[in-house]
Amino acid sequence: MRALVSLPKPPFAELAEVAEPRPQANQALVSVKAFSLNRGESRRLERMEPGTVTGWDLAGVVTEPAADGSGPPAGAHVVGVASFGPHVVGVVSSGAWAERVAVATEFLAELPEGMSFEQAATLPVAGLTALRSLEHAGFVLGKRVLITGGSGGVGRFAIQLAKLAGAHVTAVARRMDGLSALGADEVLPELDVEGRDFDVILDAIGGPVLGLALQRVAPLGTVISFGATVPEPVSYPTRELFSRAPGARLIGFYIFSELEHTRSASADLRRLADLVAAGLLDPQIALTTSWSEAASAIQALLERRVAGKAVLTVQGTN
Repeated sequence: MRALVSLPKPPFAELAEVAEPRPQANQALVSVKAFSLNRGESRRLERMEPGTVTGWDLAGVVTEPAADGSGPPAGAHVVGVASFGPHVVGVVSSGAWAERVAVATEFLAELPEGMSFEQAATLPVAGLTALRSLEHAGFVLGKRVLITGGSGGVGRFAIQLAKLAGAHVTAVARRMDGLSALGADEVLPELDVEGRDFDVILDAIGGPVLGLALQRVAPLGTVISFGATVPEPVSYPTRELFSRAPGARLIGFYIFSELEHTRSASADLRRLADLVAAGLLDPQIALTTSWSEAASAIQALLERRVAGKAVLTVQGTN
């Protein structure tokens, strides 16, 4: 079968023939129709062993159900998380950037009627990160929520989910277009040290932005750090946290460890899919193209020319 495999130099990925997957008893074989790109997997391509099949997010059709009887039946349209890092114990899976992938059924969800594969492919990493981050924050009805990196894939999901939950949402983003329409009550080009406190802060940036966020969290508030798009270290006046915001907490969030702990991937993916199907959640697809154009799509993503999600469709013998 064909797959996108890693290269150590530009374009960092190319189509090649690879071995067919061999599903374990708890894995379904999925014929991939679409997958979305994430910056994390795209950034690491040049550092991977050449010829590696990576990729996390996928949507497709079950061609062989799991031998242990778990999960969706043959012919089911599904969304899933295909590949995990070393933090997830007992999961062996190839990457999503292939014609066929073996996926553990606890990381698959059947799609509701009328939902496209392209829409579904956006949900696993970005959608689950936004959803589970807000789950850590707890009940946000009437609370002030700040989302940094608001124009990114996670940020756009988080804005919508926080607004659906009844929060007052402030987004920080360089590219501010369209964020108010998603539900942001306020959109800022940058975060300042002065201003009202926030009960919940979701930070995708790290570095100086996370340092500022720690100076804007309310007493008993929550800061959730799930990304690091800048290399600078985090610094802040220590007293600004423990004396100005007693009881506030900082949570380091990594989606794969989260899913290992909660075992909630299947249920959470279906929750997100149902919201999309009901018209309550917009996947914000900014780029859709064939996987034969992967090199240009990956480059656009890494250069931050994609305001939302980039989705690649799979054409082949599957």
